[in-house]
Amino acid sequence: MNTKQQGVFSITVIVAALGYFVDIYDLLLFTIVREPSLEGIGVDRTNAKAMIAASTRIINWQMLGLLIGGILWGIMGDKKGRLSVLFGSILLYSIANFLTGYVSSVEQYATARFVAGIGLAGELGAGITLVSELLPKNKRGIGTSLVAGIGLFGAVAAYFTYQATEDWRLCYKIGGALGIGLLLLRIGVAESGMFKNIRDQRVSKGNLTMFFTNAKRFRKYIFAILIGLPTWYVIGVLVNLSNRFAQSMYGDNALVSGKAIMFAYVGIAVGDISSGLVSQWFKSRKKALYLFYAMTIISVSLFFSPLNSNDTTMYIICAAMGFSTGFWAIFVTMGAEQFGTNLRATAATTIPNMVRGSLPLINLLFINIFQTSWGWGIVKSGIVVGVLVMVITLVAAYFTEETFSKDLDYLER
Repeated sequence: MNTKQQGVFSITVIVAALGYFVDIYDLLLFTIVREPSLEGIGVDRTNAKAMIAASTRIINWQMLGLLIGGILWGIMGDKKGRLSVLFGSILLYSIANFLTGYVSSVEQYATARFVAGIGLAGELGAGITLVSELLPKNKRGIGTSLVAGIGLFGAVAAYFTYQATEDWRLCYKIGGALGIGLLLLRIGVAESGMFKNIRDQRVSKGNLTMFFTNAKRFRKYIFAILIGLPTWYVIGVLVNLSNRFAQSMYGDNALVSGKAIMFAYVGIAVGDISSGLVSQWFKSRKKALYLFYAMTIISVSLFFSPLNSNDTTMYIICAAMGFSTGFWAIFVTMGAEQFGTNLRATAATTIPNMVRGSLPLINLLFINIFQTSWGWGIVKSGIVVGVLVMVITLVAAYFTEETFSKDLDYLER
């Protein structure tokens, strides 16, 4: 089956990258405006327990939305087309983010972030699937790395937007407006030729149960999820709570977690572009993963070391951890490359959102079990969770197939 292929700087890659830019802007905005926004809806900023409880509730609902949305949009992407998901997901999260600017309670905030999470779940998977299917196989890694690398600067934009406006409600409204503007660019994007070729074929498309009815396919799916766990352990735990870790590790500090997130995402963006180039140089996705895993272990070790003794060092280490976990593009691309055209959008959309959805489980282990039930401190809990995450990830990576230059024009039966 012949399909028309595009270049690395085609309109498809540009729109996918800008879509992910807005996606990350909206996804990370809560972590950046967390404390002022919670205070703005009546949570006592001086009550650490109340702030953590409200923050955890909202972020968990957002992640649950991502998990549910990943399944819904993934299935739709294989049944109705990649462009349908791009359009629908952008429209939903744009409306939800605009409405977030009007919330007045924790319950409303959590509901708005849940709906936004459902919308945010679809853009990356659909974009990566579209780029993977439209670009030549020897350029897929570069194309998807550009999508992720450019997109991840959305977190930087979110940070500076808040610094410029100092109005968290306005920041959410700007995010909604950016998404609506992005819909206009979608007009010039072509549908995947591979999807067009199977659209009218009598073959099961977007059937989520197919990941669980075949042992080999099930193993590939589970391993594809587990290799991405370090990203949200680093961002969702270490960087997001960097000010809490700073208090425990070196006492008085003026560290701002939103600023730490900004530095981490600069690192992630640069790392994502670099990991794609490294993958092309090695001609291997797995070798690039192993290199970035090694850097993750080193940077996380530095995070918990005595060297991390002041705010400046903490910001530098957060940037280093961000760079080392900048394998998100490779991770999502591998998810898309491991499955046939009739399941590819489902895989590429559900896999990253399963990883995002793992954050509540990581938080359950980190906060509820280790700290609340077992009485461990934040540092010990963070170290043990990190060790568990990296062991699971390394085992999964070992059993994951190499997908570099794999022909994607095939079906799952």
